[in-house]
This record gives sequence, structure tokens and C-alpha cells, in this order.
Amino acid sequence: MVASELLVDGPAVILVEPQLGENIGTAARAMANFGLRDLRIVNPRDGWPSESARRAASRADHVFDRIRLFQTVEEAVADLGYLVATTARSRELAKAVRGPAAAAGIMRGHMAGGVKTGILFGRERIGLTNEEISLADEIVTLPIDPQFASLNIAQAVLILAYEWRRSGLETEEAGLRFTTPNDSRPATKQELIGLFEHLEGALDAVTFFRPVEKRPVVVQTLRAMLQKAQFTEADIRTLRGVVAALENRPTRPRRRADGTETTSREAED
Repeated sequence: MVASELLVDGPAVILVEPQLGENIGTAARAMANFGLRDLRIVNPRDGWPSESARRAASRADHVFDRIRLFQTVEEAVADLGYLVATTARSRELAKAVRGPAAAAGIMRGHMAGGVKTGILFGRERIGLTNEEISLADEIVTLPIDPQFASLNIAQAVLILAYEWRRSGLETEEAGLRFTTPNDSRPATKQELIGLFEHLEGALDAVTFFRPVEKRPVVVQTLRAMLQKAQFTEADIRTLRGVVAALENRPTRPRRRADGTETTSREAED
């Protein structure tokens, strides 16, 4: 198999003696989310095929229908040239320990060179044995809270699958399905100054700046606040429309506590 084909399938995911069909199915679904296609199962407790696993896969048929069954870990990893084993526990084994992002980058490098790679996941309750981990080239663990290190198999598969896909992108944003379009250009300083002056003039009209001697400080504060927003040209037009509407708002009678009426502007004063 050439390197390009290996990269399309991604590293093999090997589940060792999974207990629940649902975990197999959700692992397949997680793989499909991030472009992995080679799922191998070693001696599943409840046998195979599993309808509960297929239901949990939630239409990830292109992964699920290619699942291969093995009796031993040795058989499942026999064709791999580079294997990482996942574990949340410290092991007395002389092996390098990687985080998921670093491991994904290393696997991608191997596969770009035509070497098959794989990720070994252990049982729900006890994980992998030291004998099984000894088959791996390196250990992968996650930066999880040591007070609660137990992780569902499908969750672990999801994290490694995500990092695999991320390792093939120049930036995380490059792989996003969509971005929010913004056709409006950034506002020029002239447009921003126009907003400042418009707003300050409207505030002057309602004697907002009191006492008057504090006006320069308040103006500086307002301008600094508005500058942080990084407005677009469309934003400026909208805000100036808001200020204009407030300048031209009609006066409405408002009843004071003593029974007399005043206008809304008088009440604000």
C-alpha cells in the first residue's frame, strides 16, 4: 500500500477485548468524524457481529463495515510498523511517553513514508496489560485530571482521531467546515472619528458630560472603549444610525410622583 493510501485510511485503531457493543459502535463513529477507517477488534466479550454496536455507530457504515476481528493482539498488529499504546497509568517500561498531538505527528510522518501505524486501546475496566504494551513502540497518555483518570474508550478514540486529523492541517481553522462571512471591511480611522464626534455631540445635547470640566476624561474613556471593538464599516453605519435615532426620538409625557407631567428628556435631566 502506497503512502497516499495509508494517509487516507489513517492509523489503525485496535480495541482489545471491548466489553460493550455500544463502545465499539461509538468508537467507529468517532473515527468517522475525523477520517479514520481501519478499526480492528480483538476478542470482543459479547461476540461478533453486534447489532448494538451497529446502532451505536450511527451510520458510520464506511468504518463499521470494514471492521476486522482478531483473536489476539499479536495478530491484530502484525502488519504494523509503528504502534502506540494508550494508557492512563504509569508503567515500569522503558518507553517514550507522548501526548496525543505529538503522537499524531509522529504517526503521520511514518505513514507519509509508507509505514503502517496503529493505536492500541485497552479494556474498559483494566486497560492494557504490560505484555500488550510491550508490543508498542511508544506510550500515549492524555493530560487529564489525575484525580479522575478513567476515560471511556470512545472518548479516547475521539481525542486521538481529532489529533490525527489536526496533524494534517496547517492550522486548526483550516479544517473548519464553515466560517462566518463578513463582507464589510474594517472601519477607517476617519469613519471611527466620525462616530466619536457624532456620539459626543449627541451626549452634549443632553448634557451628559457633568461636571463639564470632566468632559475630556470621559471622552477619552469612551473613545478607548469603542476603539477596542474593532468595528467594520457596516458597524459604524449602524451605530451612527442608532445615535441619529436617539437624537430625533419624540418626547413623551411622563407623570411625576406629584402628579404633574414632564417630557422624557426633562425627566432624564
